[in-house]
Amino acid sequence: MILSCGEALIDMLPRETTLGEPAFSPYAGGAVFNTAVALGRLGAPSGFFTGLSTDLFGEILDQTLAASKVDTALCARSGRPTTLAFVKLVNGQATYAFYDENTAGRLLSVADLPALPASVSTLFFGGISLVNDPAASAYEAFQTREAPARVTMIDPNIRPGFITDAVGYRARIGRMMAQADIVKLSDEDLHWLEGDGDLTALARGLLARGPKVVFITEGARGARAVTTTQDRFGAATKVTVADTVGAGDTFNAGVLSAFHAAGVLAKPALAALPDTVLDAALTLGTRAAAVTVSRPGANPPWSHEL
Repeated sequence: MILSCGEALIDMLPRETTLGEPAFSPYAGGAVFNTAVALGRLGAPSGFFTGLSTDLFGEILDQTLAASKVDTALCARSGRPTTLAFVKLVNGQATYAFYDENTAGRLLSVADLPALPASVSTLFFGGISLVNDPAASAYEAFQTREAPARVTMIDPNIRPGFITDAVGYRARIGRMMAQADIVKLSDEDLHWLEGDGDLTALARGLLARGPKVVFITEGARGARAVTTTQDRFGAATKVTVADTVGAGDTFNAGVLSAFHAAGVLAKPALAALPDTVLDAALTLGTRAAAVTVSRPGANPPWSHEL
């Protein structure tokens, strides 16, 4: 099983009432939540770990996970409120206002970390869950505990407006990328962390710190997979974009699903990935993400839709 570890929240997406009044509509979301859902829909064995609320919004999240064949048995449940993210769309690009104080997700602690069954081969981390304590430190501790024996992947999915301690955040992301076997970053995130420069050269700088493969998404152009000896590129599928909510999260699921199908979610295999496997991961990731951006909100595709 691939266990996605991180935030589950409600995206409040802008809408208009029949009277023409501005309004917001609740959609289940969160970067790591979206990846778990996309994995389940793509047919990979998907599990989810988070601090999950038992409130009315938490019920929406729970029901959405179950409907997408995601195992939630390991979640830490509490009566604290669910995180809300109000979304503003400008030319299809999403910006966020987060309401996260004292929530079920934010207050997750090391004491909530579960013992993992042998069926869990891979852990995925990322999103805003890596920004604020105590949850951020709990997820880092979880990766540190499990990385020696299990494959780990990280996509920080950076939201600069949500970060109040940039120095501490950069340090945490740096430590977690160094422990990870797989790193995924958007081109914008890579430049935010590493500065200006050629994408492949910057990715290889990250590889020197520990990961086996770095994926870089480049928006409408496509995505690349970089190892110490390979630089594979997959062009994006052309679609009419409704919005970009959940695009990178779906790409992550495509990569992990393709790696699962190829039987390479193991540390020795990830150290020597053939071009064909990298190309298959880029293809599934970009195709699945194209479906997500073609419809409003984070609504990843089922395998039969590809």
